[in-house]
Amino acid sequence: MSSPLNFHLEQYDGPLDLLLDLIRKQQIDIKDIPIATITSQYLEYMDKAREMDIDLGAEFVYMAATLIHIKSKMLLPRDPALTPEGEAQEDPRQELVDRLLEHERFKNAAEMLQQKRMIEENVWSNPQIKAFISEDDDPGLAITLFDLVKAFGEMLERVKNRPIYEVESADVTVSDMIRYLRDQFREIGEDQPVFIMRVFELQRTRRAMIALFLAVLEMVRMQAVIVTQKDLFGEIALKRHGSFDQVFATDQPMSAIEKDYI
Repeated sequence: MSSPLNFHLEQYDGPLDLLLDLIRKQQIDIKDIPIATITSQYLEYMDKAREMDIDLGAEFVYMAATLIHIKSKMLLPRDPALTPEGEAQEDPRQELVDRLLEHERFKNAAEMLQQKRMIEENVWSNPQIKAFISEDDDPGLAITLFDLVKAFGEMLERVKNRPIYEVESADVTVSDMIRYLRDQFREIGEDQPVFIMRVFELQRTRRAMIALFLAVLEMVRMQAVIVTQKDLFGEIALKRHGSFDQVFATDQPMSAIEKDYI
């Protein structure tokens, strides 16, 4: 007798994870999603999940309805009378594309943090290192990027009740925030830290905070700064890394970052 067919259905943290996986596997341009194809594949995944008695949750159903709505809007002929002459008609996919791009940035940041954690867990320090450290040295508390992520999450929760300012200007980018932090370090002096949560509080929009957070991660990755905390439950600060000046000696790192976040 032939054995029964074993079918494995991948699990996703949410509908955006599922959509990103479908897009990545087919090497689709995220800014030009073939909505009919993606909708069909998304609904196929949901049908298979039902067959296997997997509870996907309301957010998956809501995303399915959103995809179907976008698909119907793209199939319907557009009324030229509703669009002023000379203006491009709004793409029904744009809001979904923006959500996917933002989710992908956070997902990539989380993957980078996970890799860093795995590396740290497999690195052993020399137990005799204390013999080579002066008693006057005060490196502060051990802090990781996980602490920074937690602090950033708490900051986003606090700003939910803060008044929203509508500022008509170009969206701030990650590279803009890196330049901003670089200039902050150059203004305050070589040995002075930048208290990152104070800088977060100066940002007026959630998008600016996200760009600033990604800028911090990029500067840590480039070894331009290090994350420190002087006291337990104290403020999280950024300090110059020894290679700070070397990192910003040319515009090459900035050009690469601008390409990554286009």
